[in-house]
Amino acid sequence: MMQPFMFPEKSLGDDLVSALRRLNPWWEGRPGVQLPSTRRHLVRQIQRRLETRLAPIVVVRGPRQIGKTTAQLQVLQDLLDAGVPPRQILRVQCDEIPAMMGQSEPILRVVEWFERVILGKTLNEAARDGEKTFLFFDEVQNLRSWAEQLKHLVDTSTTQVVVTGSSALRIEQGRDSLAGRITGIESGVLSLTEISLFHGTPLGDPFLQDNGLGVLAEDSFWRDLASHGRTVSSARNAVFKEFSDRGGYPLVHTHQNVEWAALADQLNETVIKRVIQHDLRVGERGRKRDAQLLEEVFRLACRYVGQSPAAATLAREARRSLNANIGDQRATHYLRFLGDTLLLRLIDPLEIRLKRKGGNAKICLADHGLRASWLQEMIPLDADGLEANPHLSDLAGRIAESVAGAVLSTVNGLDIAHLPERGKDPEVDFVLTVGTRRIPLEVKYQRTIDPQRDTRGLRAFMEKEANNAPFGVLVCREDYTLSDPDIVALPLSTLMLLR
Repeated sequence: MMQPFMFPEKSLGDDLVSALRRLNPWWEGRPGVQLPSTRRHLVRQIQRRLETRLAPIVVVRGPRQIGKTTAQLQVLQDLLDAGVPPRQILRVQCDEIPAMMGQSEPILRVVEWFERVILGKTLNEAARDGEKTFLFFDEVQNLRSWAEQLKHLVDTSTTQVVVTGSSALRIEQGRDSLAGRITGIESGVLSLTEISLFHGTPLGDPFLQDNGLGVLAEDSFWRDLASHGRTVSSARNAVFKEFSDRGGYPLVHTHQNVEWAALADQLNETVIKRVIQHDLRVGERGRKRDAQLLEEVFRLACRYVGQSPAAATLAREARRSLNANIGDQRATHYLRFLGDTLLLRLIDPLEIRLKRKGGNAKICLADHGLRASWLQEMIPLDADGLEANPHLSDLAGRIAESVAGAVLSTVNGLDIAHLPERGKDPEVDFVLTVGTRRIPLEVKYQRTIDPQRDTRGLRAFMEKEANNAPFGVLVCREDYTLSDPDIVALPLSTLMLLR
C-alpha cells in the first residue's frame, strides 16, 4: 500500500514555519500570551456558534483594536482548558506573517502542513476518530482569495473555523463566496455592560440576547428595556460617565490611570493612522490612494458626525483644506473606503418599495473617542458634563446620534436606515426594519423634551400605513416618561444596554 507523502517542514519555508510555531506555543506545551481576566460578550457569542455548529465558519467583523484577537485567544484557551488536545488547534495571525503573502493559496498550504506535521492526520481522519479540530485565522482579509480557499477547505474537510477581519468590504466579498457556510458576528467597541466590568460596577448581561431580533418589533421589549435602565440607573450613570469621558475602546479602560492625551496619541497611531496608512493602501489599487486625502475625509467625518453631508460639501471642504482638485465622486469614494474599515458606519437612506429616495449617508463613528483623539476635542455626553458646558449641547446631540447609530449597527442582522426630510414629511434619525415592521427611532438629546415637537417625526412616520410602524422610540439624555402610549422614551445610556 502506498504510504501518504509527508511534507517536510521546510516545504513552507523556515520563516513561515517558525512564525506558525511561535503563534501556536501550545503545540510544544508552552503557555501563550497573558490574557486579560475581563472578557467581552464576543467570547461567549463565538463559543455559542461553535457549540451549535450552525455553519462551519464563524466570521467576526469589527474595527481594529476592539478586542477581536483577544476574544479569539480566550476562546482558544477555553478549548485547551476543556481538554481539547493542543495539536488539534491551529491559529494564524494573517497580517503579521509576511512569508504567507508569497505562498500560493496560503491558507490551504498552511492547513496541509498542519495536518501532516502537527495533527498527524487529515482533518477528515481526525473527525472520523472523534477528534474535533479548530482553525483560527485573524485578520484574514489580508490574504489573497481567502474566501475561495476557506470555501474549498470546509467543502472538503470536517472542521470548525473562526475568522476575524476589520475590512467590511473584503469580508462582505468573502461572505458572498461563502454563502451557506458562515455565521456572522458584528462587533463594535465596548458596550456599556462591558465597560462596567472594567470599573467594578457590573451591569449584567446585554438586554438583547443573542438569539434573534424578533423582540425588537415588540413595544413591550423597549418598555422593559427602559424599566431595566431605571432599575440600574445609579450604576448605569456612573459607567456612562466613563464612556462619555473616554469612549469605548478597550485600551482606554484597561489603562484607567493613564492621562487622556497619551491614550489619544495611541488611538491615533494604532487605529486611525494604521487604517489610513496601511489597511487602505494594501494592494495595487490601494497604493494609489492619497493618504493625505484619506486623513482629511476622516477629519470631515468627525466634523459631520451624526449628519448626512452632501458629496459636494465634502469635496468643497477638502479642496479648501488641501488646495487640490477634488471632485464630488472622489470625496464620496474616500468616505466609503473609510466606511469599509468600520472606523465609521455609513447609514444609508431608507428604501421604500424598492425605490431609493434621495439623500446622503449618515455618518456614525465607531466610537466618539476617535473623534476626540483625532480632533483633540472632547465633548461630554453625560448630563452633569453638559450641565457644566451647555454651549456644547448641540454638538453633543449630534455625537449622541452617532453613538446610537453605532450601537444599532452592531446588532447582528439588524437592518438600519435613516429617513431624510422630504417635502412636508420630517426626517427620522433611524428606521429599524424587523421582518415586515419598521420601528422609527429619534434622538433628542436636550435637557427638556417637548412631547409634541420632539415626537413629530415619529408620529408622522407611524401615521403612514405603508410603513407598518406600530410604535416609535425616543432616545433622550435622561430618563423620561411620555404620555403617548405609542412612543417609548429611554436615555442613550439605556439604549447602550442592548449590547
